Amino acid sequence: MTLDRFYPIFDDTAWLERMLPFGVKLVQIRVKDASEKIVNKQVSHAKMLCERAGATLIVNDYWQVAIDQGCDWVHLGQEDLDEADMPAIRKAGLKLGISTHDDDELERALALAPDYVALGPIYPTILKKMKWHQQGVEKLTTWKARIGAIPLVAIGGMSVERAKGAFDAGADIVSVVTDITLNEDPEKRVREWLEVTR
Repeated sequence: MTLDRFYPIFDDTAWLERMLPFGVKLVQIRVKDASEKIVNKQVSHAKMLCERAGATLIVNDYWQVAIDQGCDWVHLGQEDLDEADMPAIRKAGLKLGISTHDDDELERALALAPDYVALGPIYPTILKKMKWHQQGVEKLTTWKARIGAIPLVAIGGMSVERAKGAFDAGADIVSVVTDITLNEDPEKRVREWLEVTR
């Protein structure tokens, strides 16, 4: 299956309820610092909403929850890879997205035969403190040459205005968080994203 070029990430299913009706077809649920009960509830609800909307759901971090609930995709950061049971993930048939920031991380990701590779932050991001400041769109071109047919996701500081530059540099998919969630009109912003990515 081909993943949609627009990939928003939300921390609560309330966002999915708002945004899926506009035609969002690829979405990640990223629940941070929550109890197991809340994570399970969020993932279960997100799965139901995405199935109803015909959208692809990617679960961040919680690979065991994704397996238990019969999800199709999980996204793992480099720290998550340290603790993830890769044989169990593969046995469950989960597709896998992996975050990368430097050459060593890319090599590690490629050794796991991921279903997509994410590179970030392309631009400075306010979402989380990182030791990587700004990768720049040029690095997308380098990464794409190295990973070939594997889909490449650009993330970090992305906006509607910056999307074309990321695609031109080699990204297959652009992922976004705060450009929507901190926007004064998130619904309007999602419509703009869908226009520039379809």
